[in-house]
Amino acid sequence: MNRPHMLIIAASLAVANAAYAAPASLLEASNPFAKVSTLPMNYPAFDKIKNEHYEPAFAEGMRQEMVEVDAIANNPKPATFENTIVAMERSGQLLNRVSSVFGNLSGANTNDTMQAIQRGLSPKLAAHNDAIRLNEKLYARIKSLYDKRDQLKLDPESKFLLERYHTDFVRAGAKLSSADKDKLKAYNSQLATLQTTFAQNVLKEANAAALVVDKREELAGMSDAAIDAAAANAKARGMDGKFVIPVTNTTGQAPLAVLTNRATRQRLIEASMGRGSRGGEFDNRDVVVKIAKLRAERAALLGYPSHAAYALEDQTAKNTESVNKLLAEFAKPAVANAKKEAEEIQKMIDAEKGSFGVAAHDWSYYSDKVRAERFAFDQNQLKPYFELNNVLTNGVFFAANKVYGLSFKERKDLPVYDPDVRVFDVIDANGKPLAIFVADFYARSNKRGGAWANAYVSQSKLMGTKPVIGNHLNIPKPPSGEATLLTYDELRTLFHEFGHALHGMFSDVKYPRFAGTRVPRDFVEFPSQVNEMWAVYPEVLANYAKHYKTGEPMPKALLDKVIASKKFNEGFRTTEYLAASMLDQRWHQLGANQIPTDVLGFEAEAMKAAGVDFAPVPARYRTTYFSHVFSGGYSAGYYGYLWSEKLDADTVEWFKENGGLSRKNGDYFRKMLLSKGGTMDAMDMYRQFRGRDAKIEPLLDRRGLTAN
Repeated sequence: MNRPHMLIIAASLAVANAAYAAPASLLEASNPFAKVSTLPMNYPAFDKIKNEHYEPAFAEGMRQEMVEVDAIANNPKPATFENTIVAMERSGQLLNRVSSVFGNLSGANTNDTMQAIQRGLSPKLAAHNDAIRLNEKLYARIKSLYDKRDQLKLDPESKFLLERYHTDFVRAGAKLSSADKDKLKAYNSQLATLQTTFAQNVLKEANAAALVVDKREELAGMSDAAIDAAAANAKARGMDGKFVIPVTNTTGQAPLAVLTNRATRQRLIEASMGRGSRGGEFDNRDVVVKIAKLRAERAALLGYPSHAAYALEDQTAKNTESVNKLLAEFAKPAVANAKKEAEEIQKMIDAEKGSFGVAAHDWSYYSDKVRAERFAFDQNQLKPYFELNNVLTNGVFFAANKVYGLSFKERKDLPVYDPDVRVFDVIDANGKPLAIFVADFYARSNKRGGAWANAYVSQSKLMGTKPVIGNHLNIPKPPSGEATLLTYDELRTLFHEFGHALHGMFSDVKYPRFAGTRVPRDFVEFPSQVNEMWAVYPEVLANYAKHYKTGEPMPKALLDKVIASKKFNEGFRTTEYLAASMLDQRWHQLGANQIPTDVLGFEAEAMKAAGVDFAPVPARYRTTYFSHVFSGGYSAGYYGYLWSEKLDADTVEWFKENGGLSRKNGDYFRKMLLSKGGTMDAMDMYRQFRGRDAKIEPLLDRRGLTAN
């Protein structure tokens, strides 16, 4: 069974082997999903796909897959790897086609109709998955093969696939009694609905919670263009003469770094932190309680003390103890560093005769002042050198060429779902087509917050498919005719997400189950974090960091200041991340009878118990808008960024030890890690690459945590 549970991470399978024939289709031929796209690499025909095509395609896709699964489960011939496991890998092609597009666009380009479809589909898809994973005859065939796996003479990837199928089915409840399977189905159906509700509430609340400002002077510090954009936003909402600042994604909001009016800053942070807990139709508190309780009850049914215990067993961390140990080891030095940073900020406030103590809404504004004083530059000095297109082509793509030999050619002939989306052919070092890259960088009101990568088509030798990979960011779009200038964080995010894209593009696996980024959640961020290293690598930076008007290179003195300040504000960055990670663990390490009803009260107690309740540094996400864990695929897994960063930091040291930016290094990293997808145990994969386990010291040094 190659289709993931989550629509948002659904991967596309396209062309089957000539020997395989899908069930006769009942879908109208005019539906774009009825057949495999004839565009290059099965690129989706976005110009032909309409809202009305989704539901019939999903219905027929589920019907076809059940026909296929029933045929496999009821095959009168003895189970073989080919007629059971490989047959499952080939099943569900129509469902995968529609899932990949709908799942991705419901995050990147949604609308009211799509959201209604998503609400209706979520429980149906959950039931469909259950019907497959809880099929007793099918599991019996898989188990019969698993029990004699050492005698089947399978190649390593095939053997690992068989083991993963067995694990997937057991974890999905295949061993439960009939009565317990019915309970599990009810849990999964309810969770699917609630998680969709949570995600849609977050998006709607982000729009509803936008800050409305009456006077232009209240936005002092923002650029004229940004203020004009706020005025246009207000006018579009029927509030002509006012100004609207959208609230997006994380607790911290970009305007906090420049707004000089403290009252406006306070209103903005309160609007951000209040999302999902203000009452009204988009309040997520009751939704959170229900999700946490259902997850805990489901875990107990499956034999685990908590949802976290269940989730972590299948990650490289393995258990809650190892995750708690990692987070606790970082908490004390991180908060200590944050408090030192707060003292410096307070000195700056006092020097300016401010009669207040530093608060969350002051941090970004004054930390930039501290940075400017200590390093003689502020972040705004960098932006003219970080023009989006130049960073993409002469930075991200340039690094990929130097390290991996890739080249990129933009094409205008393929359809897109939004005019701002760009499409590129990716050519491998041998001159052959490798992938298609879809770049969707600008924020939209119908686009979920944050940044992410996805596969529209996943690579698979079995299916004969090459990857079509998308990157999505939320960079504010400037007024027409103005350049898109990136902050340093946006720059780093651009390189980060392209690391995910490379992971998908370089996939060289046989089976769809292992394609690209289909690795443990606490390993998936590792390759993307490694790719961030090239953002400030001297040869790469020199190639793209040029003034968008004059073309002059970034002065070396400014570059030196950027590098010297890399550890600046790491106490804040680590603490806000740890607070969110610990909040995730606190919610998901509870038993079903321990779930609180007071969401915000529990959150406050959890932060205090974890030692990260430092008010000037709130959690990166509060519970009620923590989409990663309450609607995305990171439940009990947000720690994974730090877990992966240990591998990342150690790998950066490997690159440095071996000469840095070179094809030799890139080809080795590609061969040993990026191409392998999920074809083997992730930590064994790392050991084969590095020759040992990762060391923690490079990460501690990077985050400025070498001294308590």
